[in-house]
Amino acid sequence: MKILTVLTYYRPHTSGLTIYAERLARAFVKRGHQVTIMTTQYDPSLSREEVMDGVKVIRVPVAARVSKGVLAPTFGLVATKLVWQHDVVQLHLPQFDAPGVALRARLFGKPAVLTYHCDLLLPPGAFNRFVNLVVKFQNNMAGLLANHIVTYTQDYADHSSYLSRYASKLTPILPPVELPVPTPQAVPAFAEKHRTQERRPVIGMVTRFAAEKGVEILLEALPAILIKYPNAQVLYAGQYQNVMGEQAYFDRLNPQIHEYENSGHWTFLGNLDPVQLAALYPNLDVLTVPSLNSTEAFGLVQIEAMMNGVPSVPSALPGVRQPVTMHGMGAVSEIGNSASLARAILAVLDEPEKYRGDIESIKKTYDPDSIAQEYEKLFEKLKK
Repeated sequence: MKILTVLTYYRPHTSGLTIYAERLARAFVKRGHQVTIMTTQYDPSLSREEVMDGVKVIRVPVAARVSKGVLAPTFGLVATKLVWQHDVVQLHLPQFDAPGVALRARLFGKPAVLTYHCDLLLPPGAFNRFVNLVVKFQNNMAGLLANHIVTYTQDYADHSSYLSRYASKLTPILPPVELPVPTPQAVPAFAEKHRTQERRPVIGMVTRFAAEKGVEILLEALPAILIKYPNAQVLYAGQYQNVMGEQAYFDRLNPQIHEYENSGHWTFLGNLDPVQLAALYPNLDVLTVPSLNSTEAFGLVQIEAMMNGVPSVPSALPGVRQPVTMHGMGAVSEIGNSASLARAILAVLDEPEKYRGDIESIKKTYDPDSIAQEYEKLFEKLKK
C-alpha cells in the first residue's frame, strides 16, 4: 500500500505529534508499505527531500511564519501530485492545509483519514484569537471532507467539541510508543552525571517548555514536596530555550527556576534523543504531566515512563488521565491545582509499591506494529 502522511512539522522537530507520526511511518515501512511524508521545510537548512528510516520525506518551502504555523504557497501543488500517486492519505491535525489535501483525496477517490491529536489553543491576544478561528475552520472543513477520523481515546473524544461533531466516523486508536533498550552502562552513567543517587527522589517532566504544559504548577508544588523530601530534584527533558511563541512564558518563570537550579533542585536536560530518554526514565521515581488544557490529549511520555516501571502523575484532563486510569501506575491530580499535584506526587513517592503495573502488557498494547495493524484494518475497510 502506498501511504501519504501529511503534517506541518516532521523530524527533526520534536513534539508528541511528530514522534507519533515518525513511529507510525516506520512501522508501516517495516510492514512492507511505501510511505511518503509531506511536510514543510520549516528550517531552511533541512533537505527538500530525503529518506529517513525507509520513509521518504518531502518538505515544501516556507514563505512566512504565522504564530506557531507556517505559510507554504506551493503546498497545494505538491499535494495534488502526491495524493494522485498514493493509495491512502493520512493527515495529522491540527493542520492549516488539511482541508485542501482532503479535498484532493475526495476528487481522486483516495480514502483520507485524519488523526486528531489535540485542540489548538494559542496564547491570549487578538491576532492569536484570529489564528485560532482560522485553524478551527480549517479543521472542521477537513473533518467534513475526510472519510474517517482517528483519536487516541474515547475519553478525549467525548469531551472535544470538535470530535463530537463527527462521532459517526470516529475510531479511537491508542498511540504508538516505543523506546530503545539502553546499554548496561547508560543508566548508571546518567545517574552519575546528574547525581540521581544522591538527590532522591527524582521527579521527571518530559516536554517542551510551553504555557499549556503547566510548568508553573510543578514549580508551585515543589515547596510542599521539598518539606518532606528536601533532596528531591526535578529533571526537565525537552526544549526549553527559544521555543516558538513561548519566550515570554519562559522569561516569567525563569527567575524562580533559576533559584531551584542553584540549589540543585532543578536541572534542564534539553532535548534528548530516544537513546538518552531510555537512560533517563529508569532514573526517575515519578513522572508528572501537569498540563492545563486540551492541547494535551494523552501524554505519550507517560507510557514511555510506565514501560520503565515509572509511575505518572498527570492532571485530570480528558485523555491525559487515561494512561493512569487504564494501567493503574500513578495518581491523577486536579487541573491547575499545585496543592493537588503535590499531594498526588507525594502519595506515589510514599508508597511506590502501590503503583506498579504490568510492564510487558503495556509494551505490547502500544507497540507501533500493533498500532499500524489497526490503521491497516481501517484503510482496507475504507478502500472497499
